[in-house]
Amino acid sequence: MSMGLSLAALIGGLVLLIGGGELLVRGAVRIAERAGVSAALVGTVIVGFGTSLPELAASLDAVLAGSPGIAWGNVAGSNIANSLLILGAAALMFPIATREFSAWRDPLIAVGAAAVLWLVSLDASPAPWVGFVLIAGIIGYVYWSYVLERGGSPASATSGPHSRAEALEMADTQIHAPLNGYAKPVLLLITGLVLLVAGAHLLVGGAVEIARIAGMSETVIGLTVVAIGTSLPELVTSAVAAYRKQGGIALGNILGSNIYNILAIGGVVLVAAPSSIPAGFATLEMPLLTGLALLLWLMVAFKLHVSRWIGAVLLAAYAAYLAHSLTPYL
Repeated sequence: MSMGLSLAALIGGLVLLIGGGELLVRGAVRIAERAGVSAALVGTVIVGFGTSLPELAASLDAVLAGSPGIAWGNVAGSNIANSLLILGAAALMFPIATREFSAWRDPLIAVGAAAVLWLVSLDASPAPWVGFVLIAGIIGYVYWSYVLERGGSPASATSGPHSRAEALEMADTQIHAPLNGYAKPVLLLITGLVLLVAGAHLLVGGAVEIARIAGMSETVIGLTVVAIGTSLPELVTSAVAAYRKQGGIALGNILGSNIYNILAIGGVVLVAAPSSIPAGFATLEMPLLTGLALLLWLMVAFKLHVSRWIGAVLLAAYAAYLAHSLTPYL
């Protein structure tokens, strides 16, 4: 791929990502209204899964192509980008409230998933069954989240009892006219997902080609170029959600994506290539993932408003991480 084609792919991918993020948020808000559940649940379960599809596609392609370093770099790098770059950028656009979340479900599950993957990375040759356990964990998480939400228990649900009136109050109903049924919201959401995945594919393809020409290692490509590229759906979706004052979708998207990346994508990679975790991950990336998951949990536990200055600090931390990762190639 020539430099001109790579640049065209980057620009075209960005355009598709922006359009897809807008449609995804609109569809997600409408689904929350129709189902009588919180925007936080839709953001964590539906939007979080949808915006993780590029990571899944990129990691699986990398493993099948014999490049597991890119796959694991993508898993770890995407979570780091989600927690620092995406949350920071979204908060800079519009401060994000955490009051819609319970500290004892999604944020705590994200901490547990990161800690489990850290333990797995300490084993030089993890067995394939570990991957199946992680995949079973994501299936159980989705089911459990829905059951708790529909049960309406204040202690266990994402944001307390969720009557239809409360769900409507949480949603920004001014961004669209009221509609009946699920057909149009689901169509909006699916169209947004398709555009997000297509945009990420174009952008990552061009970026990886440029990075390889620069002589970067597979793991570093995964941690930086591919991770940022496949995290752009999360960035666009969370930024659009923050702009639309849908804090539940913005933060839920980040938490849900982090959980999916570890349990679903990490599980798939472990099944396909069980002995592929880079040796250095256990000493830097995995502890960092767990620490960032703990930071998000503390923000939710103390109902900390993610203000613009916090967003700036998160972005500065991500810049420092990128500088550390790319220093050998500069």
